[in-house]
Amino acid sequence: LGLMEVLPDDCVQVGKKELMYTGTVGLIIYLGGVIFINRKSTNSAKMVMAEVAKTMAADNVKVWVYPEGTRNCTGDLLPFKKGAFHLAVQAQVPVIPVVYSSFTTFYNPKKNLFTSGKIKVEVLPPIETKGLTSDDVSDLTDRCFRTMRETLFRLSGHPS
Repeated sequence: LGLMEVLPDDCVQVGKKELMYTGTVGLIIYLGGVIFINRKSTNSAKMVMAEVAKTMAADNVKVWVYPEGTRNCTGDLLPFKKGAFHLAVQAQVPVIPVVYSSFTTFYNPKKNLFTSGKIKVEVLPPIETKGLTSDDVSDLTDRCFRTMRETLFRLSGHPS
């Protein structure tokens, strides 16, 4: 929720539809303008993302996407879903990777409880998509994953 306070102007987040039904948090993120994607329906997700791409181009809107698709408590990245990268290529906008250090040292997944701790955040240089096509999405996804994973390990103090 704190992220909504620091996002740049004209920036919206994309989240899985299930988050809308998480009580008060769901209501807050709905009111905060999060774009919800039905991950169980590929066609629906693609239609929503195509509309988002048009809005990005027409209204200069920025989109914040979590390419792992879900929280993970392993201290490593899960494989990235490709929707965000298809979106960037469709809109011909750069991908700006943002990496948060691991929270595994101060989060107890069994109790769903955070204790005191610090998160480091690093904004990486933009990765251009101008001239890329849907054929380039897999390579773009892999490149972003490798770069973000190296940064995650460095920020978290883990060997890569």
